[in-house]
Amino acid sequence: MVSGVSSVSRPGDLSRPGDRVVDRLRRLCHLAVRTLPASGAGLSVVAKDKQFSLLAAADPVSERLEELQFVLGEGPCVDAAADRHPVLVPDLAAEGPRRWPAYAEAVLGAGVRAVFAFPLQVGAAQLGVLDLFRTRAGSLSGAELIRAVTLADDAVMVLLDGQERRAIDGDGSPADEPLGATTELFQAQGMVMIQLGGTLAEAMARIRAYAYARDRRLTDVARAIVARELRFDRDE
Repeated sequence: MVSGVSSVSRPGDLSRPGDRVVDRLRRLCHLAVRTLPASGAGLSVVAKDKQFSLLAAADPVSERLEELQFVLGEGPCVDAAADRHPVLVPDLAAEGPRRWPAYAEAVLGAGVRAVFAFPLQVGAAQLGVLDLFRTRAGSLSGAELIRAVTLADDAVMVLLDGQERRAIDGDGSPADEPLGATTELFQAQGMVMIQLGGTLAEAMARIRAYAYARDRRLTDVARAIVARELRFDRDE
């Protein structure tokens, strides 16, 4: 976690009675769009197996752009998590095609011209990434960069608070599951692993490849697998 600046909005200010963690983080994404020159924002968490899950987004377009990185296996979120440093791309048209060929093509097609990704971490613990999308090219100013980093810090505090509450309450409520029904995706991954007679990693790779080839969302594909409307064969 990067600190040393005062919060744009104290993590407690993001709460409402009965809120879930995802509600607070969705509110933070909306705050990022309001207080920064950003057209959209998304926040994803990273599991111990390095799998990403979309947790919150400011709007449906941001949700789609965020999830697309996990389908393709490339993008600012993936790099920020791997490198543990912010990824700042003020001119996506110039840098994106070289850095993330497939992702840049899709995002540019959606009208995005700049992306900024901020890792959410505490010491050696990697929690996730906050992504900002913008429809015009250009760098963040010094003050805007500080504000974005502070929002990332606030997101870390919300995530840690959620972990503490679950530990105290013993509550693994699905109300705090990421956007996109992570449990359903994990269930689909296990079903495909059995169908293929392979590993969980191979199953996820096949699900992602299927989603990408047919321009479908991971959550939609997972739902079809769990409903037994879709199955995979090793020979396909």
